[in-house]
Amino acid sequence: MSEQLNRILVVDDEERIRRLLRMYLEKEGYEIEEAEDGETALRKALADDYGLIMLDLMLPGIDGIEVCNRLRQSKSTPVLMLTAKGEEVNRVQGFEVGADDYVVKPFSPREVIYRVKAIMRRSSATAYLSQENNSSNNIVFPNLIIEHDAHRVTASGHEISLTPKEYELLHFLASSPDKVFSREELLKDVWNYEFFGDLRTVDTHVKRLREKLNKVSPDSAAMITTVWGVGYKLEVPK
Repeated sequence: MSEQLNRILVVDDEERIRRLLRMYLEKEGYEIEEAEDGETALRKALADDYGLIMLDLMLPGIDGIEVCNRLRQSKSTPVLMLTAKGEEVNRVQGFEVGADDYVVKPFSPREVIYRVKAIMRRSSATAYLSQENNSSNNIVFPNLIIEHDAHRVTASGHEISLTPKEYELLHFLASSPDKVFSREELLKDVWNYEFFGDLRTVDTHVKRLREKLNKVSPDSAAMITTVWGVGYKLEVPK
């Protein structure tokens, strides 16, 4: 694991929570940095590179939603939200501004480590590095090109900036065109969750992916289709 991807920024205004998370994560070999407010978190996140940011939603000053929103304007660092029970509306807002997943307080060490590892597995160095393309790894449709080695997506000639999780979701669907996947299958295969997942995680990421594609290529966005009562598929234009 590269040094940057091994570093996690833990953002919470409660010292007790930060200390607890540091203890869990350092046992797993991660290097931890901390921030106790949104301004400090945003400054650190923009100035440095982390493998993951664990971000409390309810922060003094700039809250977690705004931190994530500003971060996404220039970076795709994975974000794991920390939320309290009853903050469902905030979780939805967090997904809408680009968070990758969430964990609910009070959390178990097992769940925290499971979710962190699942995100880190999907955020290898290739997610951030542009490499020489191997054409055999490219997926090409009439209005959509996915260059897997470079983690680059081009829709109708326009390059799209996706978070690591949005990219993984698109690549997974595109790798089996016209095959329908249930939300449960997508959680298991894209998020690596078999028992902690929330199905709305899938819906929100599909929505964000469509919105990003639609800005430059409505035809590409329309390829991601909902199969009512089942799930989603990437449909190839006939």
